[in-house]
Amino acid sequence: MPELPEAEANRRRIEDKCLNRTIEEAVPGDNVTYIELPGDNERARLVGRQFTETHRHGKLIFAGSKTGPWICVHLGMTGSLIPFDEGTDEQPSATKFLIRFEGDRALAFRCPRKLGWLRVVDSPEEEVERIGFGPDALEIGEDDFVEVIGGTNGAVKSALIEQKKIAGVGNLWSDEILFDVGIVPDRKANELDEDTLRKMYGVMRDRLRAVVKTNADYSQLPDDWLVRHRKKGEDCRRCGGTIRNKTVGGRSAYYCDRHQD
Repeated sequence: MPELPEAEANRRRIEDKCLNRTIEEAVPGDNVTYIELPGDNERARLVGRQFTETHRHGKLIFAGSKTGPWICVHLGMTGSLIPFDEGTDEQPSATKFLIRFEGDRALAFRCPRKLGWLRVVDSPEEEVERIGFGPDALEIGEDDFVEVIGGTNGAVKSALIEQKKIAGVGNLWSDEILFDVGIVPDRKANELDEDTLRKMYGVMRDRLRAVVKTNADYSQLPDDWLVRHRKKGEDCRRCGGTIRNKTVGGRSAYYCDRHQD
């Protein structure tokens, strides 16, 4: 599932290719029965307007202007936002929503598994508050992180991926954070000492920033990261242990059976 780094890479594509262009049309794609998309009135709000800025909060991607409206996109499991030039480039498959700008530029919301969504909203701040998401994982302060995660009764992995606590970390990067810190994913969060929680905060920021820097290209990440060998039975590149998996809070978690405890 796309997490904060993928959302940031998609935001950058909009920023690079779609700003300051007048929107001429906003239309749904094919086979959109089971996906949340704007209705006629909401789509009409976009026509004649321009995206002049973008924003990201956790896994949410926004494009709009100071006076609005904005689009808010959640990529779901397999979604992506793809700018392309009609007449030159082929429209991406599984396009669920299409925005056409003046000239040939268009923006496709591609979502093969239909688990993402796109809304027209008045502002990013109001939408984040309405949904109830916590602070962005790259914006939350260290003390707040320690309080939020350390005050959780359940498994630390479950705390890290709870978007109402911290927005942006999902299944993949929660495993990576815990792998680096050396904590098993089902360890109780409120049993961790403050030094461990502060170390976890630093690892979270370092890892997410490093992935963002690559535009979520995992092939550029170090070979000793879990994400490069996140498969049951693989050798741990850190300590020679074995990668195991278990279910934690209904989610599959991968960890090393030697250096994580």
